[in-house]
Amino acid sequence: MSSKDSPKLPQHLAIIMDGNGRWAARHRLPRAKGHEHGGKTVQRVIDLCLEKGIPWLTLYAFSTENWGRSALEVSALMHMLKKYLRERLPEMQEKQVRMHAIGELHMLPADCREELDRCIRETQHNRALNVVLALSYGSRQEITAAARRLAEQVQAGQLQPADITPELLAQQLYTAGMPDPDLLIRTSGELRLSNYLLWQLSYAEIYVTDVLWPDFDRDDLEAALASYSSRERRFGKRRSKG
Repeated sequence: MSSKDSPKLPQHLAIIMDGNGRWAARHRLPRAKGHEHGGKTVQRVIDLCLEKGIPWLTLYAFSTENWGRSALEVSALMHMLKKYLRERLPEMQEKQVRMHAIGELHMLPADCREELDRCIRETQHNRALNVVLALSYGSRQEITAAARRLAEQVQAGQLQPADITPELLAQQLYTAGMPDPDLLIRTSGELRLSNYLLWQLSYAEIYVTDVLWPDFDRDDLEAALASYSSRERRFGKRRSKG
C-alpha cells in the first residue's frame, strides 16, 4: 500500500477509559480486579500506538471527582498506579516511551508522586511515544487556574486584558506545549466528556464504543482508527469541494 493510500491516523489519541467497575460486576469480581484488568488494557493500547506510529496518547486515569470514591477503592487505585509505574519503567525505556502527567498532582499520595516523578524524569529523553496520564485531573479546574494566572498577570501590570488570546490561555494549561488531541475514544458507551480536556478537545473527532475498557482490544482500536480515517476534519470551516 502506498503512503497515499495509507489510512489517516491521529497524531494524538485521547481516551476515557470507562467501564472497569461494570466489567468487574459482570464477572462477579471486586472492583479492584476491574481496575487491574484495565491496567493490562493500558499496556495493550500503548503497544498498539507504538506499532502504528501514533506519537501522543493521553489517558484519563483518575479525575478530581474520583477522590470522592470509597477510601478502599482510592487506596487500591493509588497502589496500582505506583506498582504500574515501578514495574513498567524498564519496558518504557526499552520501547522509548516518554511519560508525562497532567492534573492536580500535589493531591497524589507522596509515594505515588515520587514514583511518578522518577518515571517522568528517567524517560524524558525517549522519543517513540509520549504517554500522558491525566491524574487528579479536572478540565474546569484546569481552565479556572489558567484564567486566574492570567488575571494575576493583569493585576500585576504584566499583561493587558486585550492581549489575552486563546493561544495565550492555552499556554497556561497543564498541556502547554502538547498538541491537541485529534481523536477521543470513550469506552463503555457513555455519551459525555466527564470534565476531560474540554479546551483541548474543541475540534477532536469523538468515537464511542459500548466495549468496556478491560475488554478493549486491537479490533476495537482498529475500528476507532478506521472511523477517524473516514472523516473529513473541517475545524469549523465549510466542507471541501471534491
